[in-house]
Amino acid sequence: MVGEFRRTAVLVPVVGGGFMSAEYGGIRWIYAFTDEAPLARFAEARGSAPDEAWEFVTVLGARLLDGIIPELDGPTGVAVDVADDDASMMFPPVAGIVPDAVAVDVDEDGNRITADGGGR
Repeated sequence: MVGEFRRTAVLVPVVGGGFMSAEYGGIRWIYAFTDEAPLARFAEARGSAPDEAWEFVTVLGARLLDGIIPELDGPTGVAVDVADDDASMMFPPVAGIVPDAVAVDVDEDGNRITADGGGR
């Protein structure tokens, strides 16, 4: 799934000059959508009128994960098609998804942190 997301252009809503996002569990989640239909369902779920226009940019998934997220403050992941229960996906800020330098499961020495708190 990560490889497919990296190769896919997604729509990212823009609000106030920045990407629309929400914070949950200490992680900032950038909203991204695979096309205009899931974005429209999300807008409707948030109370937007059917004819209300939303500003968005098209970004390649790899650019979002490797170029944009490392420039942001704090741990950041991507929430894809969140208004669609069966099609939504979450890409958390962990090694193998985002660069190790911003992954929450990699320590400052570059060692992966395991569930028991130890290194690789």
